[in-house]
Amino acid sequence: MEVGGIQALRRWRAEQSGRVGLVPTMGALHSGHQALMTRARTESDLVVASIFVNPLQFGADEDFVQYPRPIEADLRKCEEAGVDFVFAPALAEMYPSAPEVRVVAGRMGAVFEGAARPGHFDGVLTVVAKLFTLIAPDVTVFGLKDIQQFVLVKRMIADLNFDIELIGLPVVRDADGLAMSSRNSYLAPDDRARALAIPRALTAASEVAERGRETAESGIGGSSDSGAGTSDVSAGLPAAVEAAALAELEPAAERGDLEIVYCSLVEAATLRPCPPDFTGPALLLVSATVGGTHLIDNLPLEF
Repeated sequence: MEVGGIQALRRWRAEQSGRVGLVPTMGALHSGHQALMTRARTESDLVVASIFVNPLQFGADEDFVQYPRPIEADLRKCEEAGVDFVFAPALAEMYPSAPEVRVVAGRMGAVFEGAARPGHFDGVLTVVAKLFTLIAPDVTVFGLKDIQQFVLVKRMIADLNFDIELIGLPVVRDADGLAMSSRNSYLAPDDRARALAIPRALTAASEVAERGRETAESGIGGSSDSGAGTSDVSAGLPAAVEAAALAELEPAAERGDLEIVYCSLVEAATLRPCPPDFTGPALLLVSATVGGTHLIDNLPLEF
């Protein structure tokens, strides 16, 4: 396995042939990242993992300086996962000066996580575009925990005509149900226990969605006297799903266990709120602050 910055990457890339897969990361790697690398290996002949803590996606009061950077442990995890090249550039290589030209994420980058962290997705898409240009991958693999990021990268690939296949891997969870995240290391044991309200909320929402589908499919949406049918059940389902998640989160917030940042059911393709009669793929987006740590999670659904 080779490790280097921009010049080393360019030399290495010029010598390679075959299909190249990219796994972009900010380091502080865990088994979820390794799952992305393993998938990239199955999709390509060579795998590049990037490790770069990107300042453009951090706000002024966020944790850029404190963000964990265990580079030696990260390199071991990359080697274990069969990575061929670790692109670990210095900050001055990626941004010799403050960039004047950046990718703008647009409307979908200004809602939910983008509203909570203004400018975040402009920074994400800018660095991802730079990685695509420098590495020229054939395929790139992203985790679906950061689902809004995935939707925006997908749109950027289409809008800017990057000839890259994008693959998303489902959320990887610890045994207690919490989605794996590098920021989980910030959580004290008591805070981690409080954070479990988030996966509980997703489970509750999933159960309501499943019951609604079963009811609609069985054709018992209402009595014949009222004229109600399966469409009436389906029409109320998106709101019921969102309410089920909030029924778990709001008591936790009232106890002071967490602060709800957002909890919303949206259309998967547009990130717009689902109307009452929505049918198709949707996402339940959840974010909360627990003990000062910003956590995100999501649940894909089909109506």
